[in-house]
Formats: sequence, C-alpha cells, structure tokens
Amino acid sequence: QVTLVESGGGLVQTGDSLRLSCAASGLTFAHYAMGWFRQAPGKEREFVAAIDWSGDTTTYADSVRGRFTISRDKANNTVYLQMNRLKPEDTAIYYCARDGRNAYLDSSYYFKSGTYDYWGQGTRVTVSS
Repeated sequence: QVTLVESGGGLVQTGDSLRLSCAASGLTFAHYAMGWFRQAPGKEREFVAAIDWSGDTTTYADSVRGRFTISRDKANNTVYLQMNRLKPEDTAIYYCARDGRNAYLDSSYYFKSGTYDYWGQGTRVTVSS
C-alpha cells in the first residue's frame, strides 16, 4: 500500500515556526523529486516548495522563499518543511506529494500539481494574527 503521511501542523501565532513532516511508505521514494503544496479555504491548491531526489536542489514559491526550507532524509523516507516567521496568509492545509515524472526539478513541471502522482492526506496549519 502506497502512503504519504503528513504531520506537524497546528495552531500557532504570527511569527512562530512549525516543522512539517511527510513519511513515505510502500513506494519508491529515494529516486524521485518531492513537493509540498497548500490549499487555503476557498482557494486553489498552490505550490509551496520542491526538492530533487538528492536533496541538493530546492525551489520555492515567492511567497515563502526565505522563510520556508524543504529537506529530505532518504534513509528514513521522510521529507520536511521547516516554516519560520509564519504569517496568517500561510494558513492552509499542507500536502506533500511525489513527483511522478522526475528525479530532478523540471522547471516546466515542478510547480504543477498534475506532475505529482501520490499525495498525502494533508496537515492543517493555522496562523493567528
């Protein structure tokens, strides 16, 4: 059974930090790029960050660059999203997903949700002002 399980969400205040985790099982993890997306109430799902198979290359949405950091632990099949200086506009359900196309970050595809073939159930992050 293929699963991605996110954890680490919660209710925090503006300026606080959270670290989200995404544990993968039942699928090939190490050879694929991984991504984080989020969906705020009433809005479409949007790209947040992605990391290549090696962990050496990362990319971020403009709205989170400089505040969020994506990383991966291949030995433990886990991807992380460290979120610092959180803002109310970061409030959303956060999803991790496996890039079904690439091991590296393809600039034409990494930000598109259709690129990703397996998704977790999401973890809720709420940032109060």
